Amino acid sequence: MKWILIFSAVTLIFSGCGTSSTIKYPDPAEPAHNGSFNYEKGMYQLGEKEYTADYGTITVQENRHNSSSRLINLPVIRIHALSENLKEPVFGLSGGPGMSNMVFHPIDSLLKEHDFVIVGYRGVDGSAILDCPEVSEAFKNGEDDLLSEQSLQIIGEAWERSFNRLQSLGIDLNGYTIPETVEDLETVRKAFNYNRINLMSESYGTRIAYIYGLMHPGIINRSVMIACNPPGGFIYDPERTDEQIIFYSGLWAKDSSLVKKSPDLAATMRKVLRNMPGKWFLLTINPGKVKIVTFAMLFHRTTAAMVFDSYIAAENGDYSGLALMSLAFDFIFPDMGIWGDMAAKAVTADFDSAKIFSIIEYEDQILGSPMNKIMWEPMKYFHIPFEMIPDSLRIPSETYVETLILSGNLDFSTPAENGTEFLPYLKKGRQVIISNAGHVGDIRYLQPEATNKLITCFINTGIVDTSNIKYVPMNFNVSQRFPEIVKSAFGLIGLSIIILTASIILIF
Repeated sequence: MKWILIFSAVTLIFSGCGTSSTIKYPDPAEPAHNGSFNYEKGMYQLGEKEYTADYGTITVQENRHNSSSRLINLPVIRIHALSENLKEPVFGLSGGPGMSNMVFHPIDSLLKEHDFVIVGYRGVDGSAILDCPEVSEAFKNGEDDLLSEQSLQIIGEAWERSFNRLQSLGIDLNGYTIPETVEDLETVRKAFNYNRINLMSESYGTRIAYIYGLMHPGIINRSVMIACNPPGGFIYDPERTDEQIIFYSGLWAKDSSLVKKSPDLAATMRKVLRNMPGKWFLLTINPGKVKIVTFAMLFHRTTAAMVFDSYIAAENGDYSGLALMSLAFDFIFPDMGIWGDMAAKAVTADFDSAKIFSIIEYEDQILGSPMNKIMWEPMKYFHIPFEMIPDSLRIPSETYVETLILSGNLDFSTPAENGTEFLPYLKKGRQVIISNAGHVGDIRYLQPEATNKLITCFINTGIVDTSNIKYVPMNFNVSQRFPEIVKSAFGLIGLSIIILTASIILIF
């Protein structure tokens, strides 16, 4: 049971999204034309409350720049507000790319006066899914360090096979870009006869929100960006990652009881990462897989504490926690999302060979950027089949959409500094940095009532009210230790073997 809980937690960390639920949509009729909308009434459960909702599918072109493009269907949910005096609706945009938008969690307080609309992401939700099982299988390679050149070449060749297969199926890969996703939202807005809308976005969804504001500047009333991903945000800065680990190390050093475990947390991580054995007991320890899981688990403060606990145990000779992290990669990462969609969105928005391949990871760095290696370096080994989106949408540009950025100062995925550097381009933008908070989950749920009030107040009035946001100290205590979990599991396996052996002896 503990293993299941851990793997579930790591899945949410990687994705930055909430849990999904089973949603039934009406079967779309054979579409007569682009923009056909088919929906039926239902109920939407949010906590203990039920709201009236519309569940439907909308038909759109796969590639709006190709007049002969085929049509695809996307799911749509509209949750109706309680009030008859409606304000501008809110469209929800969750994280990814490669993750469903249909798991977005609305805020109850917004539903008092605003409809809430969720539109499926093309490439992930609906009738066209850019799944890449070839890439998933390449990620599971356990014969070599996952981040070695040999392994990255294998992954690159798997990408090539995936893209060739998708194109052979008649899929137009150039139709799965962020601007096309923006136009899906526009199609739904018009279908519901909304004049202006608000946006509530998370992580990758904030990039959609930003580009929406550039493409349709008069449509968006207000925009809340949670864990802002500005242009270039799909490329990770290894120096910034190490700076954040050092910041964590500073918080650690303020507690005398923690200093007894490790006088320098950053130095502990650097040492362990350079001295990992190839195995612990019967489990393989793949250095690249450990690094990627480490980076992902640093997204949120609770799981970051579990990482630090495992590294301290490893410094003392117990590598069982790192072995479990390596194993967790194989269970979670290869199938955690729709890889073709991730590539389509990230590559067409942020691919910059000069920038990506000039990133240097120095010998004395702590963790560096394992996600850059796994995401970008395989591209040296295959032909990129995408056309980049217009430069005007790829580089930071000024926008006058009234915007609130919510950041966590411990966010490794979308560092608060990224939002701060982007802020000058948001001419009506404000940023609130929440202390000791990581990525989306921390920002939204560390102080849920206060954060919901802040978001609702801004959407309703444009006022940034931080009066309810409190300082929450970082807690390094760990209730579920990886070393204990893996040893308990092996203990159960050992007990099972003893019982089975005894049974066989008794039988014979």
